[in-house]
Amino acid sequence: MQIEILTKNDLNQFKTELLEELKVIISKAKPNATPQKEWLKSYEVRKLLNISPGTLQTMRVNGIISYSKVGGIFYHSYADICKLLEGKK
Repeated sequence: MQIEILTKNDLNQFKTELLEELKVIISKAKPNATPQKEWLKSYEVRKLLNISPGTLQTMRVNGIISYSKVGGIFYHSYADICKLLEGKK
């Protein structure tokens, strides 16, 4: 079994490629369409980005994705997610 060592540059490149792929997937899924809701719950964000609960939590902890917490429920702005994918945030 061969072992590969990953560097920070490798992880940054992976992040960039992942965000580009997500941007393409989202634009193909609903071109120029805005959701009916301005704020999305965590399960809606996970479904939109096709990520696991742990990945979303990691993104919140690392400050990659912004959120508001009301009564134990995390809400995410659709506009902020779009900005994130467009590289403006």
